Amino acid sequence: MIWRFLIDVPWIVLIAVWVVGALKTRRTESREPISSRIVSLALLILGYSLVFGNVANFEFLGERFMPRTWLLRTTGVILTWVGIGIAIWARRHLGAYWSARVTIKENHQLIRTGPYARLRHPIYSGLGLAILGSVLVIDRWAGLLGFLLVETAYCIKARREESMLSAQFGEAFREHCRHTGFLFPKLG
Repeated sequence: MIWRFLIDVPWIVLIAVWVVGALKTRRTESREPISSRIVSLALLILGYSLVFGNVANFEFLGERFMPRTWLLRTTGVILTWVGIGIAIWARRHLGAYWSARVTIKENHQLIRTGPYARLRHPIYSGLGLAILGSVLVIDRWAGLLGFLLVETAYCIKARREESMLSAQFGEAFREHCRHTGFLFPKLG
């Protein structure tokens, strides 16, 4: 199915970028405890599984939630590609300070360039947009539920990151918060 291929490709590219980028990170100074990570990780695994997994055997979860039109599917493909692009762009600006876990890296710097000039969590924003696009293409109730779980997990994780960044950077981070949006860009 061409539509599925068109959304699978950017996710594969993202995974490749993440794997290569993970090899070039700084040593971790501090990280969130595993106990606080479990909830968001479980939500992410369940959410992504609902979006991309086969749920045809789960009654209404496998049913369509909207009409399948060329416009909605095209919009979904575009949102997926744009979201993945934002996430990769943000990942490049984080550079060696990136981590899949909530961490502070050795000689950590507060990043304010690229998408971080308007957003505090552009990777999560981009991934949320990409998931939403993928859900529009796949068009199953399970995907919609998965999207909500993924967004919940990213909000939880982002709040933990903000707590850690605030403790590390103090007033500099609070000033950054005044000029940037949480998951949506702050304009003006």
